[in-house]
Amino acid sequence: MYTGLVHAHSGLRWLALLLLLASVGVAISKWQGRSGYTDRNRKLYLFTLISVHLQLVIGLLLYFISPKVDLSLMSEKLYRFYSVEHITGMLIAIVLITIGYSRSKRATDNVTKQRLVGIFYGLGLLLILAFIPWPFRNLGAGLF
Repeated sequence: MYTGLVHAHSGLRWLALLLLLASVGVAISKWQGRSGYTDRNRKLYLFTLISVHLQLVIGLLLYFISPKVDLSLMSEKLYRFYSVEHITGMLIAIVLITIGYSRSKRATDNVTKQRLVGIFYGLGLLLILAFIPWPFRNLGAGLF
């Protein structure tokens, strides 16, 4: 079960990153172009929100069963990253994305909706990119 969850979490990150990139790109271009908030935009933003929340659920399951999470070994880089840094950064990113989606739904002006999604999703994307265990960081994770 652990191996399947790790592969699902690692593989689905690419879908979440792709959707986040698309959402940020669309929101910023529509915001700068002063275009309207369409139903297609709303669906893209919703699917992005769903994908990061799915990653959160799988990540929380992994947090409680992973051998890489050990709070007693905080002096070692690998354990500190997975026990504290990764989960904290990702939680903050997902909270920002959720706030952006919720606030954009309540906004009345189309430009404001796009601006909120662009800013909050963009900040979430930056945090996610910063806290992914990329192979060059030597944290025992690969690209998939």
